[in-house]
Formats: sequence, structure tokens, C-alpha cells
Amino acid sequence: MITTPLLDKITDPIKLREFSEKDLQPLAKELRDELIQLVSQTGGHLGAGLGVIELTIALHYIFDTPKDRIIWDVGHQSYPHKIITGRRQDMQSLRQGGGLSGFTKRSESIYDPFGAAHSSTSISSSLGMSVARDIQGKDYNIIAVIGDGAMSAGMAYEAMNNAGVMKNKLIVILNDNDMSIAPPVGAMSAYLAKLISGGTYRGFRNYAKKIIKYLPKGIKRILQKVEGHGRSFFTGGTLFEELGFYYVGPIDGHNFNHLLPILRNVKSHHDGPILIHIVTKKGKGYSPAEDSEDKYHGVSKFDIVTGQQITKKSNIPSYTKIFSNQLIKEAEIDKKIISITAAMPTGTGLDEFQKKFPDRYFDVGIAEQHAVTFAAGLASDGFKPFCAIYSTFLQRAYDQVIHDVGIQNLPVRFAIDRAGLVGEDGATHAGSFDIMYLSAIPNFIVMAPSDELELARMVKTAINYNDGPIAFRYPRGNGIGINIPEDIEPIEIGKGRLIKEGSDLIIISYGTILKECMFALEKLNKDKIFPTLIDARFAKPLDTEIIAKYIKSHKFIVTVEEGVIGGFSAQVSSYLQSNKDYYKNNIKCKNITLPDRFIDHDTQDNQIKLSGLDCETIFKTVKEMLNDT
Repeated sequence: MITTPLLDKITDPIKLREFSEKDLQPLAKELRDELIQLVSQTGGHLGAGLGVIELTIALHYIFDTPKDRIIWDVGHQSYPHKIITGRRQDMQSLRQGGGLSGFTKRSESIYDPFGAAHSSTSISSSLGMSVARDIQGKDYNIIAVIGDGAMSAGMAYEAMNNAGVMKNKLIVILNDNDMSIAPPVGAMSAYLAKLISGGTYRGFRNYAKKIIKYLPKGIKRILQKVEGHGRSFFTGGTLFEELGFYYVGPIDGHNFNHLLPILRNVKSHHDGPILIHIVTKKGKGYSPAEDSEDKYHGVSKFDIVTGQQITKKSNIPSYTKIFSNQLIKEAEIDKKIISITAAMPTGTGLDEFQKKFPDRYFDVGIAEQHAVTFAAGLASDGFKPFCAIYSTFLQRAYDQVIHDVGIQNLPVRFAIDRAGLVGEDGATHAGSFDIMYLSAIPNFIVMAPSDELELARMVKTAINYNDGPIAFRYPRGNGIGINIPEDIEPIEIGKGRLIKEGSDLIIISYGTILKECMFALEKLNKDKIFPTLIDARFAKPLDTEIIAKYIKSHKFIVTVEEGVIGGFSAQVSSYLQSNKDYYKNNIKCKNITLPDRFIDHDTQDNQIKLSGLDCETIFKTVKEMLNDT
């Protein structure tokens, strides 16, 4: 059992600021131990939080939070921040229904001023806040903490470019956990960083600027370059200087003797935006995380001593694994298959593809827009790119999906992982909109498998389809236990399948929600109600043939999908409105979709129930529909 006498005194950052500096290092040890203990019991994001323990303490120690605002990019690293901002007692509820979010969340705490939970947004949002502050004539600091991974996204540079021109007071901390803390990031670097971040140097620099502006242009340019490149010789900040930021660093992000004086210096910095480059170690202080390839980015519950993750044992592979296995199998035959991920190799299963075909695997970083257009370029030259991106992340590349793929009718294959509700990651990571936003685009084939065999067949279908873009969505989690035979056939484009023929109504299911529909069908059968159940497979092109066949003899239609209104149901409704039998037979139609609200973090099963997509709600909906006649 760990003891935390210092941490026990902290109910909010005000209490932290009462500590002496010599208490901060032992406090960091306690906070690190607490975080390991906590996440071992709840699961969640660990490595990123371990890497920012000292930074988190230093920021709340130096700055006057919550008046001064800290914006954590993505929020994976915000657990230590939550612990010392009054939420320690609730951390056991992390990522559980009704509990704390795994990301920063505005409605959760005054210490969370922004909570996007998608990467690379912190600088943009912080700049917006700085403008709002200045318009109101207020005076407080805004600090954006962004990781080196998030800096691979174009949005971060767009924001920096804008901030550099606007010259608002803004502090950006680049948390670089991708480089080792080598000697250049030691004492000399810290001394120089302290020197150039201090008021004396900045005052001299500003005085020199006033003199320089009276000199001839040629000499002025030379002196400006000498000053900038002189600091960059030690610090490597040329890129950020060119974007208009005053650069300080790199410094050791685990050393309070380096962090505290520099943060004190920049707190009083008023001459435009400033970037502090700190170097940290992801997973710091816990050897299983430090030694792990992914630094324990996201973990299930685990044994602290061994680091062994405790997972529910299942012989049923995940949908992600089924996709990965089938793509690898097909790529052994077809040399034109190429896989693309946007910084999620493990999450999309493409890490296994990389091992087999390193020359045909590309991780483009957190750059979904680039990933899509990059894939379009490959497709234009006859290759078969598979763009494997989470549904919620593909939203960030919607313009490219339309303009660079759709309009040009290029055969890019979209493997859309984490489609539908995703459990503990909550609303920010739920794939709620892809059916709607892809079905709206001309030229697109939009598919969804109902089980793992159907997914494997859709991978093959996508490989064989060369007439335009094609997408298939699949959920987080395991399948239902269907074995994939060695030889599988592709699916005919636009062809659904009949699951069960009945007489009382038609239930048309789209995607893996078919499982709930089948449970509902069993309950209805016991009540002497016999639906015709159809697995649509395609939202676009819709299998109008099978629908036309059954609306001749049925009076009621229910569609079910794990997506928002305007998706699959809209495709069905549009078709029905063009069919004379729909009006002639006075057919009634009911669409069951995700509700018009964001679904908070919980288990996937509970989210399905809260959304009204569970078998019990489907059963009740059908009963009410039939009883209303």
C-alpha cells in the first residue's frame, strides 16, 4: 500500500502553492505512484500521464490556476492534472458510466477550460482565448501543452502561424517525449534557456530591436539572423522562430530546477507568443511502461509488480484483428495493396501489416487530411490503398474525402474502425456520423458487416472494386465467434441478404447491430409476431430489389443502425418515397438511430441501451408500432 502524506494535503492547486520547492520532488514521486496504482485498477491512458508529472506540478505551482488557464492537448496526459485539481476522490470512477471522463471536460471542472479530446487543437483554442482575454482587457496567462506527436498535424502549424502574426501573449509548451534526455538537454541547455527566457535578456533584445530599426536594411537583416540563429545553435528553435514564436529550450521536463525558473520567467513574458520546448520520457518512473513499445499509452487493468495487463480472455478475435488478418492475406497475393494509418498502427491492426510488408505500409502521423489525399495519389496510379482510420478521426479529413477522392472517383478503400459507440472513450471517440457523411457523397460505396465473416468478405470486395471509392465500417471489440474459412467470396455490390422471412413486418438492420435485432426477433416470435429480418450490408447502393419484394406483402418497416439520423435510414426513406407500393399499401416506417445527443463514456453495452438500440427497445418499438393500428 502506497503512502502519500504530501499529496493528501492537496485538495486544489492553492494548497500545492503553499509547499516549498524542496517538497515538489517527493510530491512527484507520490503522484507518480498514485497514478500507477489508480490506472492499474481502472485502466486508461498511463504512459502520457507518467511523462508529465513534474510538468503538471510545476505549472500549477507557478501559475495561478484556474485564473491562468492550462489547455492539455488531447487530454491523454491529464490524469495527474485531475488528481491535483480536486478530483482525486473520484478518480476510481474514471471512464465509467457517470464517472470522470478520460479527457479534460469543461462540464467536469473549472480547471478544464477546453476539452476537445482530438489532438492538435490546443494552440488554436488557446489563441482564441487570448483574443477574448485581450478584447475584455483582462490579464491572465494561457498555456497550451502539446505533445510532439500532436505537432505532426497541420492544424498545430496553422495555429502557430496565425499566433506568430497576431503577437498575442500566449505560452505553448511542446512536450517532446520522442527524444532522449541527452547531455545537450542538461545543465548547459537549462542555463541558456533560463538566460534567454529571463527579463534581462528580453529587455536587452527589445532595446537592440529599437536600435536595429534605424540601421540599413541589409545590416538589420544580418543582425536579426545572427541573434535568431545564435540561440538556435544551442536550442534548435529556428522553425518556431520563423513562425513568430520566441523559442526557449530544450530543457529537462523532469527537473524542477530547470522547469521552475523558466516558467517563472515566461509568466511575465508579454512580448508575443512564446514556445518552451521540454523533453520528457513517456512512461517515466514505471519500467514496464518505459520498456513497452507503446509506452503503455492505453492499458486495461494491470498487475503493478509485473506490468501484466489483465484482460478478459476470449478466443474470439476483434473486428480490428479480422480486418488486419484478411488484409495481410490478400496483400500476399496482390502486390498493389498498400496500407495507410494516421498515427494509429496498433489501434487499426496495421502494425502486423507493417511487419509483413514494411515497404507497403505508411504511418503519416496525426494527419488524416494528408492520409486521404496521399491515398488518392496512390489510387490515381493504379495502386490499392487502404486508408485505415477511426470513424471519429476520418471526420477531420471530410473535405479531402469529397474533393480529392469523391469528385475524382478514385478507388481509395476506407477501413473505418471504431464505428458506432466505443465505450470508455465516450462521445469524442464514438463513430456516430460516418454512415451519414459518407452516404451523402456521390460515387461512394458504403458497406457495414454484420459479423466477422462479412467483414472479411468486405475486405475482399473492396480489393476487387476499382470503379470508385469504397468504405466499410466496423466496431470496437470482439466479433460473435464465426470462423473465417480459407476461401471466401466477395460480396456483390449493393446486395443485402435475407436472414429470416416472416409476415408481420420488415426489420432492416445495418451493421453489427444485427445481433440486437436477432435477439429482438426471438422475443417477438415468442409473442407470435414474425418479422422478416434483412441484413442490408450496403447503405449505398441500397438493395432496393429486396426491399421492393417485401413491401408488397408487409405493412410495417423498421430500420436499425448504430449511427445518427440521416444515414442508412435516410437512404431507405428516400427509396420508399419513390416507390408506388409504399403509398399504395399505406406502409408505416420507423427508424431506430442514435439519439440526438452525445452519449457519455460507459460500457458499450450500456451505451447501446442508453441509445435505445438494444433488443428490448427494438422489441418495444415493434410492439407499439403494431398496437397503434
